[in-house]
Amino acid sequence: MNLISKKCNNIYKNTEIFLKSISRYKKYSTHKILGIETSCDDTGCAVINDKCELLSESLYSQHLIHLRHGGIIPDVAQDLHRYNIEPIVSGTLQKAKLTMSDISAIAVTLKPGLPLSLAIGMKYAKHLARRHNKPIIPVHHMEAHALVARMQYNIRFPFLVLLISGGHCLLAVVQDINKFKLLGESIDCAPGEIFDKVARRMKLKNVPEYSKISGGQAVELAAAKATNPNMFKLPLPLAEYKDCNFSFNGLKTSVLLHHHRKEVEHKIVADELIPEVNDLCAAMLMATSKHLVHRTQRAMEFCHKRNLISEDNKLLVVSGGVACNDYIFNALSILCNETNYKIFRPSHKLCTDNGVMIAWNGLEKWKRNIDIVTNLDSLDIEAVSPLGQNLISNVKDARIATKLLKIKL
Repeated sequence: MNLISKKCNNIYKNTEIFLKSISRYKKYSTHKILGIETSCDDTGCAVINDKCELLSESLYSQHLIHLRHGGIIPDVAQDLHRYNIEPIVSGTLQKAKLTMSDISAIAVTLKPGLPLSLAIGMKYAKHLARRHNKPIIPVHHMEAHALVARMQYNIRFPFLVLLISGGHCLLAVVQDINKFKLLGESIDCAPGEIFDKVARRMKLKNVPEYSKISGGQAVELAAAKATNPNMFKLPLPLAEYKDCNFSFNGLKTSVLLHHHRKEVEHKIVADELIPEVNDLCAAMLMATSKHLVHRTQRAMEFCHKRNLISEDNKLLVVSGGVACNDYIFNALSILCNETNYKIFRPSHKLCTDNGVMIAWNGLEKWKRNIDIVTNLDSLDIEAVSPLGQNLISNVKDARIATKLLKIKL
């Protein structure tokens, strides 16, 4: 009886050990992608598994440091990336209770962006890849912005995307993970850039409420306090041009001219703000929104005429840092209601630069066996990189006239 009992106990223990090993295997058998983002002034990292689960994320923002300097200084951004990237990546793995041996591939932003910043992410990704024998998945920063909404919503290809940030402004048709058709882009600067420059000239950071936030956020908050938003008349950029390109320099100049006139009128000195600052912010925000709506409206018409977007899948994704602006998003929502489009926006933390969107882009490529690179010497950064196939001249040749939609918010 004792012998039988011992044998039963041994069988039970062996079975228990086997089951534990199976559960451990299942726990680590899923593929996991490590994403690294250093294209500008944010050091981001995240881990996503092939069940589309976000296991952990970390982000170090340099915003307050550059805010004091009045803009991003590339050398400073590079030094901060270099200092923070190792603890950010290590911390992300620790939060997920993983090691590099659990990672299947490393996705990293290689284009476009600030060269000095991009180089830090690339070098560290290569270091990890060589040390742990992992492939690298190169990521296009703007493609990652365009696709990250698919992580949160059921968005099928093809769809229209509007990417608006401090460094970019473009319209494109997303046909697949790595297939984009560019319809329009900014011919000068981006909306986030003019918000930052105008906010700095208006001295909004002297208001305690705005002292630690971006120029775009300050402009939006100030505009919400406007009592006479129609006080200033601002031009609609490129109104006579039948394309989908954007231009913000003229709008910036017009705003600054109005601001200068008011400073002279009120004899403003030193750090004082003009009394009409909220109304001027509202006027600029309205003009920017109208411009974005106008160009997006034409892009929708072009897609319809060229059958680039199917009638049963009319989707607009709005992403990038400026997409966090609710006034702009609401204006675009009105356009979508009028044109029977559904509009999507990633959560605010995924609109701005982050490691999650890089990991997500890496995961989508991993599942389709796209851009999985083992020859690390073949990888390099690109400060400037066009997005997909350029159809801008095709849009111009189509000469599509659009009746400007009236936006009332």
